[in-house]
Amino acid sequence: MAYLALFWSFFQIGLFSIGGGYAAMPLIQEQVVGRNGWLSLGEFADVVTLSQMTPGPIAINAATFVGIRVGGVGGAIVATLGCIAPSCIIVLILAKLYYKYRSLSLIKGVLAGLRPAVVALIAAAGMSILTLSFWGTGAEIGPASTDWVAIVLFAAGFFVLRKWKPNPIFVMLGAGALGGALYLILDLPV
Repeated sequence: MAYLALFWSFFQIGLFSIGGGYAAMPLIQEQVVGRNGWLSLGEFADVVTLSQMTPGPIAINAATFVGIRVGGVGGAIVATLGCIAPSCIIVLILAKLYYKYRSLSLIKGVLAGLRPAVVALIAAAGMSILTLSFWGTGAEIGPASTDWVAIVLFAAGFFVLRKWKPNPIFVMLGAGALGGALYLILDLPV
């Protein structure tokens, strides 16, 4: 019965957590702490911390950790499947509809209209990350608050990617190692 409860709770989380992992946190807290009492609020805070430290989506990591706690390895599998099932079902339905109706001019028009919006959303997210990286949170944008090491690392990484086209993972690893060394040597705040 615990497996069914785990699956259903995380199915609801997967279905209604639109907006990413951080948007799912209140839903996860309500299900895990409020409704089912599987974790205390302190334990939930630990799960959130672990979910952010491990690779992968936060909601899926939280489902796995809560599932382990409630039902062992089987609980982890069931909770994780519950979390990803809604997305899989929705994508399968949309793919089926797309392949069936892709030749309609209305569908082509909708997709053509969405393309600039998606590009704008990605650009806005990129600009937010860039601003946060170069000037930090709450700081006024100006020379005094500029993180020049971050700007140089960004420019060098961009140049290397454009000039020699290496695997981006190696560029990220190199920038991380070089940045860590520079911040340590120059004793700069991170």
